[in-house]
Amino acid sequence: MSTPIEDYALIGDCRSAALVSREGSIDWLCWPRFDSEACFAALLGTRDHGRWLVAPRDKARITRHYRPDTLILETCFETADGAAIVVDFMPFHGERSQIVRLVHGTRGRVRMHTELILRFGYGAIVPWVTRLENGVLRAIAGPDMVLLHTPVHVKGKNMTTVGEFAVTRGETIPLVLTYARSHRPLPLAHDPTASLEATEKFWKDWSAKCRPAGEWSDAVRRSMITLKALTYAPTGGMVAAPTTSLPERIGGERNWDYRFCWLRDATLTLLCAMHAGYYEEAEAWREWLLRAVAGSPDQLQIMYGIAGERRLSEWIVDWLPGYEGSAPVRIGNAAHTQLQLDMFGEIMDVHHQARRGGLTTNDSGWDAQIKFLEHLTRIWRKPDQGIWEMRGPPQHFTYSKVMAWVAFDRAIKSAETFGLEGPIDAWRKLREEICDDVCARGYDKQLGTFVQAYGSNQLDASLLLLPTVGFLPVTDPRITGTVAAIERGLLRNDLVMRYSTEQVEDALPPGEGAFLACSFWLVDVYVLQERFEEAEKLFRRLVGLCNEVGLLSEEYDPRSKRLVGNFPQAFSHVALVNSAYNLTRARKPVHQRAQEEHAPPAAVREKVV
Repeated sequence: MSTPIEDYALIGDCRSAALVSREGSIDWLCWPRFDSEACFAALLGTRDHGRWLVAPRDKARITRHYRPDTLILETCFETADGAAIVVDFMPFHGERSQIVRLVHGTRGRVRMHTELILRFGYGAIVPWVTRLENGVLRAIAGPDMVLLHTPVHVKGKNMTTVGEFAVTRGETIPLVLTYARSHRPLPLAHDPTASLEATEKFWKDWSAKCRPAGEWSDAVRRSMITLKALTYAPTGGMVAAPTTSLPERIGGERNWDYRFCWLRDATLTLLCAMHAGYYEEAEAWREWLLRAVAGSPDQLQIMYGIAGERRLSEWIVDWLPGYEGSAPVRIGNAAHTQLQLDMFGEIMDVHHQARRGGLTTNDSGWDAQIKFLEHLTRIWRKPDQGIWEMRGPPQHFTYSKVMAWVAFDRAIKSAETFGLEGPIDAWRKLREEICDDVCARGYDKQLGTFVQAYGSNQLDASLLLLPTVGFLPVTDPRITGTVAAIERGLLRNDLVMRYSTEQVEDALPPGEGAFLACSFWLVDVYVLQERFEEAEKLFRRLVGLCNEVGLLSEEYDPRSKRLVGNFPQAFSHVALVNSAYNLTRARKPVHQRAQEEHAPPAAVREKVV
């Protein structure tokens, strides 16, 4: 029986991340990077596919929380004989990643046990385990090596490392798992107590920079910590989630690998970081984008690896049954080869917003952007796969065309505002042509709403972004009609569906949860419409969907009242942060992107928010 997605917490070291269940089992870990092969894959199978359990032998009452303003997890176990806290974290030791688990007794005496099942290659490869002279356990399989340091006596049993121990009040027992390449010398052991202190100091110092958001400050801070944890420190790239193939519908086939960086998240991620006060992270993200998309414009991809890798070939892990039988389990993502026109709008918008925010710019970046616009001039009339990466036939998606409009609009504004050279008159002509095309072919006069694609009568939650990117004012009757149509047609239990999978042909069986970012988009539109009570009511509902440690997945199933999809989802937390600031700040991210601010561009960073 799979553990509910919402029963997991995240720990990480800005290189990789692990999911820890309420019962004390680490069921997912890819080492040494987010996109490496998993050595604990029980999340998508059974315990035999790899996990690391540290828990009481006896029945226990379980509570858990993060230490304030950190990514250090504390799981409290209370048994009839005593109580103990398992402290889980990943310290910052560079390439030699570690998981530290400290079992601390707080009352009486608690009998504990540990069960370590290492299975490299997504649960397929059993390592060779030996005990070294210093008592350290070493597991090796090909290039991978993991060491277990602990005073607990452990032994091998049925290809599993097991151990029994007891902890009393005031006593702390460490268990430390360290990854290293098998051909390298054994890594030095680090003092776990010192590692805890250093890790706590790092997170507290980092969290202290987060700008307040009124009553939502705690939720914003937790979201920013989560986003930092999903960032690959060496490059600045942010994974959409640390997991693959957690289903959008339990038992369904909508299971995708999200351990990559999507361009469509670029602008909202940048605004989120800048408004929260994290300019170094914002600049690192923008620099990652510059490097990732460098090259010929006709080879632009919708997503890249965390270091900018382009080849993300998709394959099926047929030995993993999938989360609660939700097969297939996919590694890689075939959507990286799709044409999605909205990427060009994102590229131009993120650089425009970076300039407005006072981030450094360079001429070579602008030259590359001009080349992208030259290519977009030739292809914007083509059909594409759309923002939702549909695997059916290409269509003329309305949102894709709108983002082509955004590309030329931001180029014009950047040139005019920052004195950059370019064919502004030609861009103005194209901007007008695209606008006319969208309004003529993407708007259904009979329905009184913009539609998902030209010639379609279907709605799409991406249409909520039309006013927030500045395509049309939120007061335009065509926008108010679209918002009202989405409220009538896509709201399920007060949450917004992306589109109707029952009525839209997307080459997959129907059925999925509510994509949480879309509901946050409706909050933002309500803010633009000055429907503040409705905005706050919906936002409060969304924050209430966070699990007990403040994490959100990609989607939520209102029927089963469960989180679904990959977890935790960066885009959900980015949307939460932006909506929180939209509700609580005088200068709002949604106004900034919708171009409703009339103040001159900020010359210094402190003036941006």
